[in-house]
Amino acid sequence: MRADRLLSLLMLLQSRGQMTAEALARRLEVSERTIYRDIDALSAAGIPIYGESGPTGGFALLNSYRTNLTGLTEGEVRALFMLSIPAPLEELGVSQELRSALLKLSAALPDSHRRNEAKVRQRFHLDSAWWRQGEEQMPHLPTIHHALWQDRQLHLVYRSPVGMPIKRRVAPYGLVAKAGVWYLVCARQQAGARSQAVRVHRVSDLLEVQIAEETFDHPLDFDLPAFWQAWCLEYESLLTGFTATVRVAPEFVPELPRRFGSQIHHKIAQAGPPDEAGWITLELSFQSFEDARDRLLSFGRGAEVVEPYALHRSILDYAEQIILLYRH
Repeated sequence: MRADRLLSLLMLLQSRGQMTAEALARRLEVSERTIYRDIDALSAAGIPIYGESGPTGGFALLNSYRTNLTGLTEGEVRALFMLSIPAPLEELGVSQELRSALLKLSAALPDSHRRNEAKVRQRFHLDSAWWRQGEEQMPHLPTIHHALWQDRQLHLVYRSPVGMPIKRRVAPYGLVAKAGVWYLVCARQQAGARSQAVRVHRVSDLLEVQIAEETFDHPLDFDLPAFWQAWCLEYESLLTGFTATVRVAPEFVPELPRRFGSQIHHKIAQAGPPDEAGWITLELSFQSFEDARDRLLSFGRGAEVVEPYALHRSILDYAEQIILLYRH
């Protein structure tokens, strides 16, 4: 509807400042001609919009103008109030600010929309924590959060794979919460170096964190969501360093997605026809030989290792030890 689009255009200018007709058209998914007509309509309604020509020009509101309209539809209100306060925001120390913002928004809504708030909260709850996820001690999380907002460098101390503490001065680029676990995305600072490799540290693994006096220029071209997606793909590829050929019992096949994730559906679809007993043969990936042995032992009689033979023998040996122990 045009009324919704006009209000969205007004909110964009109020929140973003000056924007070109091209940027507005791209954001609202309409033509530039439509944007010019909408600008004329808002001006005719008394909204103080001015335009500047040239390569650095665009449309903007007078600095003194602000609207208190939320412009939220009923569906948008329902979607917004589905946001319970997730645990990561509690840990970051901004949950109270979010509660206050939602309270102010609720107070500005019509009575009909405020009734939707209570209805939504009784029907939807988002829990970002994984099953049996123990609480991690993260005393340094507020310090990192503070440094991020001030573009201040950090002095880190973390333990190397061989157990030795390592000290580094880094530029914090961002914080990411994945399944309730916080990660620091940062770049090591070295004198004279123009660009640095971006690293990822689990916040709970950091031994010491101190804010440095030095500031840094946050890279304008650094896209945190894009970097994190690429980093996760690379990290997950490193977790599949061992492959085994396994026969899977028909009654155990529905259990595979829970143990290997939704990507296993593709392997099941590409598997050859079942044998006479109904078993299918799959190539399954694991972090290591030990990980494969431990996980396949937990499958019981639901799976049988075909290759490699060393894994087959190792599982058989463990199974025989377990039988011997329990028979005694």
